[in-house]
Amino acid sequence: MQNKQSIHGAWANRWIFILAATGSAVGLGNIWKFPYIAGENGGGAFVLVYLFCILLVGVPIMMAEVLVGRRGRQSPINSMRETAYEAGHHGRWAGVGWLGALAGFFIFSFYSVVAGWVLYYIAGMGSGLFIDIGSEQAGQIFNGLLADPQTLLIWHTLFVVLVMMVIAGGVNKGLERATRILMPLLFVLLFVLLIYSMNSGYFGAGWDFLFSFDTSALSGEAVLEALGHAFFTLSLGMGSIMAYGSYMGKKDSIGGTVLTIAALDTVVALIAGLAIFPIVFANQLDPAEGAGLMFVTLPVAFSQMAGGQVFGFLFFLMVGFAAWTSAISLMEPGAAWLVETLGLSRVRASILLGVIVWALGVLALGSFNLTSDLLVFGMTVFEFLDFLTANVMLPLGGFLVALFVGWYLTREMTEDELSLRSSFVYQLWRFVIRFVSPAAVAVIFALKIYEKLAA
Repeated sequence: MQNKQSIHGAWANRWIFILAATGSAVGLGNIWKFPYIAGENGGGAFVLVYLFCILLVGVPIMMAEVLVGRRGRQSPINSMRETAYEAGHHGRWAGVGWLGALAGFFIFSFYSVVAGWVLYYIAGMGSGLFIDIGSEQAGQIFNGLLADPQTLLIWHTLFVVLVMMVIAGGVNKGLERATRILMPLLFVLLFVLLIYSMNSGYFGAGWDFLFSFDTSALSGEAVLEALGHAFFTLSLGMGSIMAYGSYMGKKDSIGGTVLTIAALDTVVALIAGLAIFPIVFANQLDPAEGAGLMFVTLPVAFSQMAGGQVFGFLFFLMVGFAAWTSAISLMEPGAAWLVETLGLSRVRASILLGVIVWALGVLALGSFNLTSDLLVFGMTVFEFLDFLTANVMLPLGGFLVALFVGWYLTREMTEDELSLRSSFVYQLWRFVIRFVSPAAVAVIFALKIYEKLAA
């Protein structure tokens, strides 16, 4: 049994890791995407299918990522290399760690642009910009923001600085301190908004939208939607969970911890839906607008409701916290590698990463204005980075992690790390990680590519 320690430090306890990993998983998409696809695809019936997919795809691969991270006690790149050596295989498996770290880096570059929009809306809600506006005015404000590269640059820069300040602090003074503050605040804001929605007069409509058990709406396409979201919602394939796992205590249960994270992620998404959709229905607005729901529809809804300015501000503050905690996890793998391999201090590693990702983010934000004609394979820089990460890098990374842990790590290594009391549960996990999870991710990968080619 190994008992190596990470040079970066360790989580103070199991619950800090759970909150940090949940913060990584709960991002912008959770706030509006999952509740909407659940409501449109059979409500409670879809939620059950989704939970089944989480157990077959999300949880086993997340356990595999945490297992490798804790075994290697290093960045995803070096942990993959070291565990491969330990199992008697070639160090080229470090390439999977590189794939994840680069995916997180690329995602952050355009994610920070969208998070910048959120910061702008926090300030706008606080200053009264959205008082008594209609949908046309809300659309003009949003489109005006996208067309203004200087304003986008300011908020994009601020978000990058906020994230890299946390990364510079390291595990205990940075990641852990941020988790202790931001996650409880996120939960408090979520429940405040839920109570607000319960008094909107349309809470029943929101509840029915999310939980009415309609199996007729549960098509094959809906099942595939559940499968895809089960993979993407837990921040898999990008090295974040592997990096966080390297700071996890040796005695902590990987299986129980991962199940708790998956449950918290799902509960947060559902509560977010119950907080948002009653407000949408109270104002006879369309819940199907995706990103437009957050930046156009909801500001109109808040402007027309009693106390809307205050609760609109709290809503975007909550979304900002969710974006912040997710983004921190995206940059941690790269920062950890720079510290381990190049011997940089945390501060220098954070500044170097921050400058590079900031510059790539400038290209991404230019996709909406100055450099909208700069195309990569027919896509703007923003669209290309989104497509490359979501459709290629993340599914490929998840597939390779499942393959590596299921087929290349020794049974002794996986049994030692998982320490499952039941041999049946271990055998079940081993079967799923070897056969079911890789097949499911391969389906996700193929469908994503097909959708793009068919579009």
